[in-house]
Amino acid sequence: MSDATSIEHPPWLTSGDFTAADEPLSLFAAWFAEAKRSEPVNPEAMALATVDGDGLPNARMVLLKGFDERGFVFYTNLDSVKGHELAAAPKAALTFYWKSLQRQVRLRGSVEPVAAAEADAYFATRPRPAQIGAWASKQSAPLESRLAFEKAVAIYTAKFALGTVPRPPHWSGYRVKPREFEFWQERPFRLHDRIIFTRPDPSAPWRKSRLYP
Repeated sequence: MSDATSIEHPPWLTSGDFTAADEPLSLFAAWFAEAKRSEPVNPEAMALATVDGDGLPNARMVLLKGFDERGFVFYTNLDSVKGHELAAAPKAALTFYWKSLQRQVRLRGSVEPVAAAEADAYFATRPRPAQIGAWASKQSAPLESRLAFEKAVAIYTAKFALGTVPRPPHWSGYRVKPREFEFWQERPFRLHDRIIFTRPDPSAPWRKSRLYP
């Protein structure tokens, strides 16, 4: 009888180097760098899931604007549906899917607002029309017509015709502080690779395990 450790696995079953990673942030950085080279549109796009007051989930695509050991940052109108939901229940889940690489990353954790100075610094880098749009849009509120929105854009364009456009008080960012990361790599015949990193709180060390596909 052959020893299990001596069995030669088919090439399509090999796990790949990513399963040897001992912490998630550097692995995410490596995958994200590859995605930026291979994804034709918005490699930074991620699905953001929140819950309403009844516990009913909401999911939508947003753009990752930065990440480090503190967490993953995105920006939005604080008066939007997601803004109200995060104010009431400051926890969220994020999912990245890079079709060109056949990879998925999921993470969950608590959410905190970014500092005002951090939001100001990012807002200053946005194209001027996007800055104007942040003032003109009452995100998630009913809109009677496209013309009404275009009128609001024109009003704020005139208001800020000279000088810099300040950040609106209702527009800022959130940081998702992960307590769980899952990395998923597609394999033939649905024999995918999955590893998960967990920690009880953002100050604790990561624990890693593998999951059945």
